[in-house]
Amino acid sequence: MRKFWESIYCPNYISGYNPFILKGMNKAIERLALAVNNRQKIVVYGTYNVDGICAVSSLILVLRYLNADVEYLIYDRQEADARINSVDIKNNVDFLGAELLITLGVGLKSKEEVELCKKLGIDLIILENEESDLVNDYIYINPNQKGCQYRYKNLSTSGLTFKLMQAIAIYYNMKSINKYLDLILIGIQWAKVPSKGENGVLIKEGNKFLMNTNNNGLRSIIEFNSLEEFNNDGINNIIEFIIPPIGAVGVMDNARIVLELLTTNDKDRADQIVKYLYRLKTNNSIRYMES
Repeated sequence: MRKFWESIYCPNYISGYNPFILKGMNKAIERLALAVNNRQKIVVYGTYNVDGICAVSSLILVLRYLNADVEYLIYDRQEADARINSVDIKNNVDFLGAELLITLGVGLKSKEEVELCKKLGIDLIILENEESDLVNDYIYINPNQKGCQYRYKNLSTSGLTFKLMQAIAIYYNMKSINKYLDLILIGIQWAKVPSKGENGVLIKEGNKFLMNTNNNGLRSIIEFNSLEEFNNDGINNIIEFIIPPIGAVGVMDNARIVLELLTTNDKDRADQIVKYLYRLKTNNSIRYMES
């Protein structure tokens, strides 16, 4: 029997499995819709790796499509276990005037940050797939949390973000959410999660949309590299471009430039960024060979 959520989209249903099985998803959509509909400031906070950049980029594009008031932040420390602290919230999130903070693959350091957000009037939606010991008195989406019945536990950050995007699409009756699977595919491949189950579905569908992508940044990368095949080697070539290079402005600033590349609606600007990234990576290679 076709699942109810799929029947909403029949015959153009969204690939994958019901996002509302994920514990906390209903509350997340209720709060997110309130922010979108009332033009409350939303801040999306993610990591600077390829999976994180693809997750943030895809969600930003969806929220912009809905005319949301949205900004993004990139976690600026090179730590395996990314956790936002009080300084991040005061200096970055609150500075932007956030009323809703959505983190993708970035958790909170302690209860202190939760209490600070309450004091500042910032509501929280936390998406992560690593186990956490914090008691969650905020909206929390994690397939590995206790009580979550979602079958697929090994989604990457971008894959988990796509579940949120699916739920948004169902709420707002968006018919073309799958077009963002080109970015999700790249995040999944970089993260090297098992390509079975839902990951396999996202990879297969993502390949279809990557071949004819309408993302200006991806299109510029493909054209610059004259890519015609989108096998593992072709996708890895795209990933190499998306990995934030080390340069004069630093890795984090270059991560923001890459994020601009993947979210711009200006093809000429995308072409400029691709040329900049190529020069930066080429110069880095020359310096490495000379050292």
